[in-house]
Amino acid sequence: MADPTPRKRTTRTTATRPAKAKKGKYPYFNRELSWLAFNRRVLDLAASPTQPLLERLKFLSIVSSNLDEFFEIRVAGLVQQVDSGVIEVGLDGLGPKEQLRRIHSITGSLVSDQYACWHNQLVPEMKKEGIVFKTRDELTVGEKRWLRKYFEQEVYPVLTPMAIDPAHPFPQLVNKSLNLLVSLKEPNARRQPAKMAIIPVPRILPRVVRIDPAEKGPQTYIFLSDVIKLYYDQLFPGFKVQGAWAFRITRNSDLYIDEEEVENLLKQIEEELHKLRKGDPVRLEIEHEVDDDMLHHLTKAIDLPSEFVVRIDGPINLLRLMSVYGMIERPDLKDAPFQPNTPAELAVPAKLFQNIRQEDFLLHHPYDSFNPVVDFLREAGRDPQVFAIKQTLYRTSGDSPIIEALKQASENGKQVTALVELKARFDEANNIQWARELEEVGVHVVYGLVGLKTHCKCCLVVRREADGLRRYVHLGTGNYNPKTARLYTDLSLFTAREEITSEVADLFNTLTGFSRSPHFKNLMVAPFNLHSRMQALIKREARNAKAGKPARIVAKTNSLIEKETIDNLYAASQAGVKIELIVRGICGLVPGVKGLSDNITVRSILGRYLEHSRIYYFENAGGSPEVYLGSADWMPRNFFRRIECVFPVADPELKQEITDKILPAFLKDTTATFLQPNGAYRPSPSAKTEPVFSAQSIFMQEADDQRHRNETILRENDQNQLD
Repeated sequence: MADPTPRKRTTRTTATRPAKAKKGKYPYFNRELSWLAFNRRVLDLAASPTQPLLERLKFLSIVSSNLDEFFEIRVAGLVQQVDSGVIEVGLDGLGPKEQLRRIHSITGSLVSDQYACWHNQLVPEMKKEGIVFKTRDELTVGEKRWLRKYFEQEVYPVLTPMAIDPAHPFPQLVNKSLNLLVSLKEPNARRQPAKMAIIPVPRILPRVVRIDPAEKGPQTYIFLSDVIKLYYDQLFPGFKVQGAWAFRITRNSDLYIDEEEVENLLKQIEEELHKLRKGDPVRLEIEHEVDDDMLHHLTKAIDLPSEFVVRIDGPINLLRLMSVYGMIERPDLKDAPFQPNTPAELAVPAKLFQNIRQEDFLLHHPYDSFNPVVDFLREAGRDPQVFAIKQTLYRTSGDSPIIEALKQASENGKQVTALVELKARFDEANNIQWARELEEVGVHVVYGLVGLKTHCKCCLVVRREADGLRRYVHLGTGNYNPKTARLYTDLSLFTAREEITSEVADLFNTLTGFSRSPHFKNLMVAPFNLHSRMQALIKREARNAKAGKPARIVAKTNSLIEKETIDNLYAASQAGVKIELIVRGICGLVPGVKGLSDNITVRSILGRYLEHSRIYYFENAGGSPEVYLGSADWMPRNFFRRIECVFPVADPELKQEITDKILPAFLKDTTATFLQPNGAYRPSPSAKTEPVFSAQSIFMQEADDQRHRNETILRENDQNQLD
């Protein structure tokens, strides 16, 4: 049951304590528990009074979304290991059973604090701002009258109550769908046990209802489950309803496909997606006041052990609060709107290729607009000198201009090849749709290499010019998704450098043809040379430190969990290399251990935007530092089970922008939290002694200033032309 008592979060240790180093062994943090520590930090943002009120509501909903995916994939995997008798242990030596035990304990505390934040902080604070969330017991007579009409007109017609008895077996409930468990009694059958019924709630119905929107005054909301419980007697005429409790089931949502045995990958994935609706349950969330007998019958019907049951003191699925964020037009309670900058050299699509040929360009999203990336493809599609376009697609938006640009290019006679990753988790159905739409207009659609996800972010344009064929490339750290490009921080590079573009062409040939041992000199491409090259770079810094030369590593990544990389970082630390890691989420490395990792710091930065860029800096003995960007985190899947591309920043000015501006801002950020040797995250030591410094805020301000300067230049140019 969720405990409404607020908890202190600044000293909580969500991650497991690292396994103590034995002879010849190093300590590591557990992957799953480290991820839960990340979600705890997201919850801290929801509870932070420094965030705008409705942004806190959004962070609270993100906590629920994150937990959903965690149970659907990670917990489901551990459950399968236990059921299969697998005793393989993780980095820190924990087996699947012990990991599950700790996960249930930690998630119980996390959910309890999540609902305490909702009840004790957000609901009262929103009420002060005229945004009121009510339960059934708090409704006025007039509000009940309005809701009855709403129920009868909008809700009742689409509900289908389902009795549970020998003639009506337990229904197959859709993954994460809202349902009500109902206890019924026949009025004249006193000694008979209560009957069970289920009310599945169609997803077409909004989960949060604004009561009487035309009414002036405070905006009043109620959750749909409470509306149904107000009038559920209409669904069971002749019976007495003893109680009803909202619940939802989370199911195993991982895909299991043997690509070696599949003739049609697209068709097989479609079939697997259909099966996911019926995946094994791994979690039951249900209102905490549920009758024990009813709960017993429910868990027995879905074959779920009691330790996977989460009793909720509040509305089921706080992810639905995300819709409220969009419904409430209160800019004073949200982050101020931000308009990204477009570099002047990339603002005119017709001059893109001309300018990229002359110099490289680096975009820092969302501070820099994603429009030049879209313009790059659109211009390639209509430029008569462009012959071919090759594009990777991992995730993109629902109304993707990227897809439309590729389709238009094909219709204009260009040779267009798209590598669509059908197995992009939770985007499989979307990508199947994109693949079919592209094929219909003549795009060559391929699905990469068997057994490997295509996760690299590459676009190649081949153009005939006066001096022959020339290739232009866009490489990035994030997906070709204009919507997430406004929410995630990523880096984009445009270049026409032959040493880069030729290798990108080789990468595409590897993905579309038969090349199992391609050679890359400048690019680091998984699973071919990325892991070995990264290890070599870390070891080089260690050798330089031992030789008394300058040695330093700065790595910004989403996750760090690959054992050999961690061990080499430990060894580099012992050699005297200063290592500063910026790891948003999972981290298996234990920093600050005397004699092992005392030269390593690990910080996590969370804020308005999701930190998604991957940056790898190596001092290189004080000569010219080497800087790499790319799509790969330091995880086994990125090194060995995906096609990833990490690329060098060769242009001196762009490299300096990263080394002197971008990375120092992250390292100076006082909003960062630092990972401790015991697994806790503490505020930055400078947070109490120095003024607040947020890298994201600084980047926004600088982009805004540059945008205004660009607009002034454009206005002056226009005026000069008129004169």
